[in-house]
Amino acid sequence: MITPQDIQSKEFTRGVRGYKEEEVDSFLDEITIELEKLQSENRMLKDQVAQNAETLEHYRAQEGTLLETLEAAKALMSDISASSEKRAKILLKNAELDAELMQKEAKEAVERLTSETAELRNQYREFRSKFRTFLEAEMLRLDSISETDIFGEKDMEELKTLTEPTK
Repeated sequence: MITPQDIQSKEFTRGVRGYKEEEVDSFLDEITIELEKLQSENRMLKDQVAQNAETLEHYRAQEGTLLETLEAAKALMSDISASSEKRAKILLKNAELDAELMQKEAKEAVERLTSETAELRNQYREFRSKFRTFLEAEMLRLDSISETDIFGEKDMEELKTLTEPTK
């Protein structure tokens, strides 16, 4: 590779009808300046490429980490979803069991109340029958008692005179 130094130190042989030395030197100076600029720009671009390569490598490493994180998040979401479904099934099963228990308790309560109602009806009928028998017996007894049995042989006039004060 030709360097700016090579251009500056280059010596040309002189010919009979050659170029003007000042023009050639001036042109070589311009070429040297341009070559230095190009080499400087090339170094800068190489540094930039190296820096971009490092940045790219950094992003590639991050990409791997991001992909791993994304996969972990997907797995976590899957686990959460499965766990939620299991929990929902358990809650539903518990609700069904509670409903069955409530139905069983309600049926038992209905059966108990039905039995108690039947018992109360039987007790009422028995009481009514006994009370009727008692009343009928008392009516017969009342019919069999005469006024004289209650008041004796004396009539009401006699009772009045007995109760009047003496003069």
